[in-house]
Amino acid sequence: MAKKSQTVFVCQECGYESAKWMGQCICGAWNTFVEERVQDPDRADIRRRGVAAPKDGSERKRSAAVRIADVRPETNSRMDTGIGELNRVLGGGLVKGSLTLISGEPGIGKSTMILQAAAHLSRRYGKVLYVSGEESREQIRMRADRVCPGDLDNLYLLAETNLENILPVVREVEPVFLVIDSIQTLYSEELDSAPGSVSQVRLCGSVLMNVGKTGNLPIFIVAHVTKSGDLAGPKIVEHLVDAVLQFNGERHQDLRILRAQKNRFGTTQEIGAFQMRQEGLAEIENLSGIFLEGLTDSSDGAVATAVYEGTRPLLLEIQALTAPTNIGFARRSAIGIENSRLNMIIAVLERKAGLSLINRDVYVNVVGGLRPEGTSTDLAVALAIWSNEKGIAVPADLLALGEIGLTGDLRPVQHTEKLIAEASRMGFGTILLPRRSLEKLPKPFGKVILKGVTTVSEAISLLGGK
Repeated sequence: MAKKSQTVFVCQECGYESAKWMGQCICGAWNTFVEERVQDPDRADIRRRGVAAPKDGSERKRSAAVRIADVRPETNSRMDTGIGELNRVLGGGLVKGSLTLISGEPGIGKSTMILQAAAHLSRRYGKVLYVSGEESREQIRMRADRVCPGDLDNLYLLAETNLENILPVVREVEPVFLVIDSIQTLYSEELDSAPGSVSQVRLCGSVLMNVGKTGNLPIFIVAHVTKSGDLAGPKIVEHLVDAVLQFNGERHQDLRILRAQKNRFGTTQEIGAFQMRQEGLAEIENLSGIFLEGLTDSSDGAVATAVYEGTRPLLLEIQALTAPTNIGFARRSAIGIENSRLNMIIAVLERKAGLSLINRDVYVNVVGGLRPEGTSTDLAVALAIWSNEKGIAVPADLLALGEIGLTGDLRPVQHTEKLIAEASRMGFGTILLPRRSLEKLPKPFGKVILKGVTTVSEAISLLGGK
């Protein structure tokens, strides 16, 4: 019987389908609809349920509900990837039957990291299948010889983009781990649309999810990113998978940061740090030392601060630069900090600390490319701006912590005790923090000098400001 299909218009941003082309989608995006041919609803409905009808015409097997008390939790269900930082971001290891989507810019090291993990899993657990739609088997072998020395007898390679050809190989090899590189290169003969289209990505993602869940097979899927750094393809794929990992870094630098944007088996606040080397990706143990290696006493506009990412504290350097405005409107630019947060801090400095910045451009940067979450860096940002504007250098052994409110007061931050312990380990002698946080700390607290302040203006006065 010939395949039944229909023409629809699909939004490339959210995957919304419409019978006619629309200028603006319901998600708010403009001019994102493309014409595609998809299957009729009946066949698509069968596919989404993941229960195919038997070829002999017999009745389809029905699912049965079970009591939650009868479901036995699996023990030792996590697999060690051999990469500690990757295990940390995943929540302790790779969960069997999980579907993980990893994205990043081209050349950032996604395939290298996955290949290193695949090599370790093949040595420890059994067969691993690496499906590549972008590189040949020879190219992958050359990378494996460089970054994965040792026994690779259980690592299987398949250069294929047709989903119907991949599934029989998966059943034949019976791997313990499956890699798809990348989802945008796969296509199914069930659809007439081109590889990478919204319908193809959605269908291939659904089939892979069914393979992983029914076979208790962990799957890693590599995905492309758009120019803005977001995941390419429909948002429904992000909802299908169990974890979404983002790999960030500058191609001209060797630092790489892995962050979980979604994780059903762990926290989304964990980050993993890597260094790109000739022999592959190496884990970074002392990440705080890398972020602070350029901090000196002689430069103004630089202040150290600390954030708590996942289960570990990190020390960072905040840099600020002010310059005269030449175009009539003051410019505010920030890297690593939200612009709205920067504008609020500048307004507090002008109103509560008497610092006039109306005719000054302000630039703020978090050294190292990390985008910290939370508000514990507010005080350091304010002091860095003040330091550069007044030409007064902040001592390199001073670290500032605190959230700034609209009234100019400083609010406590979480995990203050652990942040102070990390600062003490890194050699900082003085820590500036909200007075309410200081009152909750045990006394004495080592050799570190703790100075509690109530407002931003009080913090500036302690550093020699008026």
